[in-house]
Formats: sequence, structure tokens, C-alpha cells
Amino acid sequence: MNGYYSRKLHSLLGVIPLGLFFIEHALTNFGAFEGGLARFNAGVKLINDLPLLWLLEWGLIYLPLIYHGVFGLYIAYQAKPNNGRFQYSRNWRYLFQRITGVITFVYIIWHVYETRIQLALGNITHEQLGNTMHDIFVQPGLFILYLIGVVSASFHFANGLWSFLVSWGITVGPRAQRVSSYICMTLFVLVSVMLVLSMIAFRGAEFQQATAWLDTVKSVLS
Repeated sequence: MNGYYSRKLHSLLGVIPLGLFFIEHALTNFGAFEGGLARFNAGVKLINDLPLLWLLEWGLIYLPLIYHGVFGLYIAYQAKPNNGRFQYSRNWRYLFQRITGVITFVYIIWHVYETRIQLALGNITHEQLGNTMHDIFVQPGLFILYLIGVVSASFHFANGLWSFLVSWGITVGPRAQRVSSYICMTLFVLVSVMLVLSMIAFRGAEFQQATAWLDTVKSVLS
């Protein structure tokens, strides 16, 4: 596959399916802010009840993520920012897209290790994911690192969506690109706010109490 088609595939996978999964993931986690543990667990259960989940995860998430992430690191390595000579917004967005891409890739590896890998190893159950996130977010240092990760991921997705629309010839003229820029940056703010509010909800005392109550009920029933 030559460089042109490799970049096209990289761009496409960043929106479909990874971008769609990112939005779904943000909405699932936002359930913790809207309805606490019960709402979050309902969202997790809905996903895990899907048929052939392992095939969907590998085909629509993990394999596209590996390609997009690894090839994205290669693109970032080849980047030649010229912000010192030209102080245009596109130049800054070009630079931030590469920086946030690297941060997001590292963040995702860490997040997958803390969640999916721990589930696969049997160290936690799906019902304990909320408690796991609570244990992470109550630590100020880890909360800040996650904050950097989710904001970086939100910008990388939203700005990548804008770039996708341009490179695939969907927004051709200056006006269309300017309007799509406003829409994508608004999306960046909205998704960032949703994820940060979710983190705050997981960190809250009420969430911890609800999780402890659920664990007590489960232990009694068992």
C-alpha cells in the first residue's frame, strides 16, 4: 500500500469506526454523571450483551486502533511544523494534532490496561469497572493525567474529523471549511466537558457509596 492510500485509510479509520466508538464511549461514561452507578452499569451491560462481542471489538476497535495509532506515530515522526515562520491557526492545529495523537495513543494503552486487560485477566468484573475508575480518579496525580488524556483525545478526534472532511473532498471551499471548523471545535468542547464531568462523577463520594452498597448486596446474595 503506497503512502497516499495508507494516509487515506488512516484518516478514514480515525472517523469510522474509531471516532464513532469514541463518541459511544463518551456517552456511556457520561451515564455516571447523569445516573450514577446504575446508569453506567446499564450502558456497560448493553454493550457486553452484543452478540459476537469479541469479533466486533477486534474488527471495529482494536485492529483499526493499532493501525491508526502506529501509523499515526509514523506521521508524527515525519511532521515538519512551521509555526515559527507562519503563525496561522492551521499551522497550530497541524502541530497540536500530532502532539495530541501521541498523547492519546499512550493514554489509550494505559486505559486499556487498566480496564480491558484487567477484565481479561479476571482481576475485575464488568460490575467493578466503576469502582476501578473511582480508585483511579481519587488520586490527584492520576486524575490530572487522565484529564490530559481525555482532552487530548477529544481534540485529536474533533480536529481529525475536520481534516477528514477536507482531505476527502467533503468540505471544499473556504466557507465550508470554516463552518466545519466551528462545528468540530464545538464538538471538541462538548465531548471534553462530557468526559470531564464523567471523571468528576466517578470521583464523587456518592458514586463510591453506591459502589460499596452494590458490592455488599452482591456478597450477601452470593
